[in-house]
Amino acid sequence: MTATDEPDQGAGTAAMAGAERRALLLRELRDVVGVEQVRDDDITIERYARSTSSRSTRALAVITPGSADQVAELVRVARRHKVPLYPISTGKNWGYGDACPVMDGQVIVELSRMNRIITVDPTLAYAVIEPGVTQQQLSDYLIEHKLNFWIDCTGAGPDTSFMGNILERGFGHSPYGNRLQHVAGMQVVLASGEVLNTGFGHYPNAKATHLFPYGVGPFLDGLFTQSNFGIVTRIGLWLMPKAECINHFFCTVDRHEDIGPVVDALRPLRMNGTLRSILHIGNDLRVISGGAVYPRERAGNAFPLPEALRAAMRDGAGVGAWTVSGAMYGSTRQVAAARHALKQALKGTAAKTTVLTEGKLRMAAMLARLFGDSAAGKRLRAKVDLGVSLFAMNRGVPSGRFLAGAYWRRRGGLPAGFPKQANPAADNCGLLWVSPILPMRGEDLLELHRMVEPVFKEYRFDLFVTFSMINERSLGGVITVAYDKDDQEEVARAMACYQAVFDLVMAAGYIPYRVGNQSMAQLDPNADVFWSTVRQIKAALDPDGLISPGRYEPWRL
Repeated sequence: MTATDEPDQGAGTAAMAGAERRALLLRELRDVVGVEQVRDDDITIERYARSTSSRSTRALAVITPGSADQVAELVRVARRHKVPLYPISTGKNWGYGDACPVMDGQVIVELSRMNRIITVDPTLAYAVIEPGVTQQQLSDYLIEHKLNFWIDCTGAGPDTSFMGNILERGFGHSPYGNRLQHVAGMQVVLASGEVLNTGFGHYPNAKATHLFPYGVGPFLDGLFTQSNFGIVTRIGLWLMPKAECINHFFCTVDRHEDIGPVVDALRPLRMNGTLRSILHIGNDLRVISGGAVYPRERAGNAFPLPEALRAAMRDGAGVGAWTVSGAMYGSTRQVAAARHALKQALKGTAAKTTVLTEGKLRMAAMLARLFGDSAAGKRLRAKVDLGVSLFAMNRGVPSGRFLAGAYWRRRGGLPAGFPKQANPAADNCGLLWVSPILPMRGEDLLELHRMVEPVFKEYRFDLFVTFSMINERSLGGVITVAYDKDDQEEVARAMACYQAVFDLVMAAGYIPYRVGNQSMAQLDPNADVFWSTVRQIKAALDPDGLISPGRYEPWRL
């Protein structure tokens, strides 16, 4: 036997030592949360590695603690072993990373078992909740206890975490749709294992912890959104008082270029408070994909959707090039005044406006039954179904219906049980989102669309886009790359398309309001005082890089 034939005893010893350290780590973690709450089997690790973005990282283990005290103890164990943790709420961050850690080898701390609604104040309209509380859970609680409040909903599905979306600075649909602005008082486990209460929360006798967000001294809450500075284990959330009256409206614009003046006409109504809910402006494919999947046979497997077929589907759905959707809340008189102001503002534009009331919805449902299975009946029934879902969402009742667009390119279309059991990651959907923020001007909307449309054509994808009036002065864009994960050539094109669009919007100054794990390394930290400041804060709060290393840390990736 030559020297080169001898076994590498050093490598074998190191591997054995590594296995022993891992076994010791897992044993100590199980001592904290229980044997069943620490999983490192291949099936579990593979399940958490699946994502709609096709980006896959493998965790070391998955832990499901049941309390903030357990989270704090887990942090202390991880510090001793120098093992990074990756906290998630329910792991349904669709299109941005789902449940996947940023890097391999991190221990996922899934907080879904921490699903207690700590309190709901029936006078001051707020709730205190844990990370595992879902949209459906809080909505059901308010209904069950006959409380006169609604939650704000997103379209991400009933079983998504309220807190997870807030910490990503997500937005919904109602007047409380800019969600982070309706939060007060966080409980945060730091990398030291200490528990921080923000705002007034660190004063034991404070009466307004969940009523006034700022407290005294520096305002820290924002540090724990889109960051890895701590693990948020509790949050105060304001609830929306029930409105006496709700109307929903649609503005249909037949020609693409005519959407610009409509945006400019609606902006003053958003700024002066006439329209308080978040308005959504979707192109034809974004609306069509809410009720259909890619018609492979009719398209002859041509990509993107042939223009003639797209026009036929648009006609069949009864939509134009763009659809604006929003709700009006208030007393009967307030809603009537808002309806009048809306119609006056849109005079002279190309928008065709329909105001939907519940009375009209009931009438439409009756007509749809009379028309039966005719083309007109099917079209009307689809609109009624959409209206029912929208009115429910306006009242804080979530639905998985609005996840349908994630299934556009999925082989087999919508799965059995949809929308109640919608899970794009488990259902093998391919989905990537680029989410730029732009000024609330029609010219910016059209300019951004002009930039990205040729990229989608080059890579042969259908361009879905929604622009939402997320506050009084800006539009939040969601540009969707929906693709077939079973086609590796298509996966490669989707990644290239996403990257090209991401680079375009960044270069044009339309910076995304949030990014997925796949793009965090591209937030250029060089010669940037902002990111160097973030680095200093991270070093102060988490010198060992224990919590989610790589998450919004472009210098590390």
